Amino acid sequence: MKPAADGLDRGVARRVLRTAANARETVAIGLPASPLRDLYHWLLSSSWRRFFGLVTAAYLGSNALFAAGYLALGDGIEEARPGNFADAFFFSVQTMATIGYGKMAPHGFAANALVAVEALVGLLGLALVTGLVFAKFSRPTARVLFSRVAVVNRFQGVPSLLFRMANARGNQIAEARVHLVMVRTERTEEGEEMRRVYDLELLRSQSAFFQLTWLAVHPLTPGSPLHGETAESLEAKEVDLVVSLSGFDEALSQNVYARYGYGPGQVLFDHRFVDVLLRLPDGRRAIDYRRFHDAVPAEGRYLSRPAEGREPARKASTAGKKASGFS
Repeated sequence: MKPAADGLDRGVARRVLRTAANARETVAIGLPASPLRDLYHWLLSSSWRRFFGLVTAAYLGSNALFAAGYLALGDGIEEARPGNFADAFFFSVQTMATIGYGKMAPHGFAANALVAVEALVGLLGLALVTGLVFAKFSRPTARVLFSRVAVVNRFQGVPSLLFRMANARGNQIAEARVHLVMVRTERTEEGEEMRRVYDLELLRSQSAFFQLTWLAVHPLTPGSPLHGETAESLEAKEVDLVVSLSGFDEALSQNVYARYGYGPGQVLFDHRFVDVLLRLPDGRRAIDYRRFHDAVPAEGRYLSRPAEGREPARKASTAGKKASGFS
């Protein structure tokens, strides 16, 4: 990884790309931008607030543009006040929406031609916006709540990395699978820096159904790429942990997925999650999601004892498979 040359700052396209982890950004230099070609994908991935904001701006802007065209024609609109922008604007709104109240009407060939153009623009715009709204609304997604931090502590006697997830919808996600990878900066034998990806094995990476909560555990055994790491080394190596969850939503009859990332500052060593499982007076179980993200110090239980070898990890893995995998 070499420093960027000063000449790249002048006249070279630069785009900021957000990586899978939450806060890390990468600047793409020299990547050609294709805003019109990628407009559909960009609108689909935009938030609802931004999407409707852009639609509203485009709607008002196009009507204002056609209103200016009608005013330029002089007496192009019958029953409209001469030179009145409001009348021209609302006539444009009626034309684009094909409302046609009948009070104002186009006058002359030029005005009728402009009305025909605006009607076509209105029909195309309505079709495009309708398709985008339907595509955004019908896109299958999983409302999975990931803990804002991951913790490093002892689990079944083995130092482990832990994070938890919850199904915010409370529906059934069948055949759920969790995949955890680590991305870090390394230096090759030739002295070049590069980003490498490692798969991190979990005690339980799949479940027949995912409805409530799920505690994911990665043992920090000598075979783990995270073995021996500290908070300082994670920061120095620019380590990112990326979690992806996929499964089959029985209500939608479609596959859904969710993804989350943990940066170095979001991995807390010698911490444990606050228990969110409660027992109600009537004997029923309850989950307190108000403390779902809370983690408290664990009095050095991870750093004060040496890590076990592979044999205890296999025992812990067996215990994890016998357990339900839910917190």
